[in-house]
Amino acid sequence: MITMVEMAGCPYCAKAHKAFDELKGNHPGTEVVFIDENKEPEKLKEFQGMYYYVPTLFVAGKKVFEASPGDDYEKIKAAVEEAYLAAEK
Repeated sequence: MITMVEMAGCPYCAKAHKAFDELKGNHPGTEVVFIDENKEPEKLKEFQGMYYYVPTLFVAGKKVFEASPGDDYEKIKAAVEEAYLAAEK
């Protein structure tokens, strides 16, 4: 399972969603959970203190990617692909 921490209106989160939409057909059966930092803070207790920027991707509770200001779509898409591969192990 992949967990993505996101925030409404975040342009980097929008890029991650686009990447998930593009890549999900290559990874059937991999569950992806999206948690909005502002709307569902109670769901983030296990990730508290583990990230600063969104989107951040976790696989089995381990951070596998945290976006940085300036990340382009290709970098985020590559991270989403890596998260899928990690989740399938």
